[in-house]
Amino acid sequence: MCVCIVCAACAVGVLIYYSPTGCYDCCIRCLGAVPYTSLLATLLCYTGVALFCGGGHEALTHTRTFVELYFARDVQDFIVLADFIKYFQYVIYGLASFFFLYGLLLLAEGFYTTSAVKQTFGEFRSTKFGRCLSLTFIILTYVLAVIWLVVFGFTAIPVLFFINMESSCHKVNILSETTLFNQQARVCMDARMYGFLPWNAVPGIVCGNTLASICKTPEFYVTYDLYICAFAGAGITLLALVSGLMFYICEVIYIYCRRFCARL
Repeated sequence: MCVCIVCAACAVGVLIYYSPTGCYDCCIRCLGAVPYTSLLATLLCYTGVALFCGGGHEALTHTRTFVELYFARDVQDFIVLADFIKYFQYVIYGLASFFFLYGLLLLAEGFYTTSAVKQTFGEFRSTKFGRCLSLTFIILTYVLAVIWLVVFGFTAIPVLFFINMESSCHKVNILSETTLFNQQARVCMDARMYGFLPWNAVPGIVCGNTLASICKTPEFYVTYDLYICAFAGAGITLLALVSGLMFYICEVIYIYCRRFCARL
């Protein structure tokens, strides 16, 4: 796939280079009008949201099965978690739709703030409507970045849980091979400490060889990988929002500085 993309890019470059002068100049102007920073931010945003929504949706589904099988015996113990998973999956659907529209707006705003486009279509950003629209988009991006920072932090909680669980299982395996006493039974993992279950859930905790056997199940590895995927997607989306915000702030500063220098 990568080879095909590279070959196609080389072919386009050769055609542009050997094309007539008018076509060559037109292609150069079109390439110069592309907002590469905004385009990169849009691609990062779509990639991150796809990873977060896809991995998060499946991870939540596997989490319900995982907790029900190994950490809770009574249905009432994890009914709150089950309701949270059900409603948050609907939120994920809404996030996917919202960020699809936001990515289009991000790219469109990037085209209008490119210097080459401004020279072609006029000084759109110097009008009151253009400045108000740009300022509104900057505020929206800033609010989304702050909200997504909180989402990024919450996404790290299940990843931390599975990292600690894997470390505990490794410790159990070492103790079971190197000690004569049943010291591995003291190594435990409590799902209630991470908010997956209420404090009165039974058992809510697994220890020793039972914990080591859980770490060898397919449910553990699949859920672990899915949460890592969702965590990476949240981080990529946050990076896209921050890069887009910095791009638009720099554009606004450039416009105001140029207007100020023109008055001198």
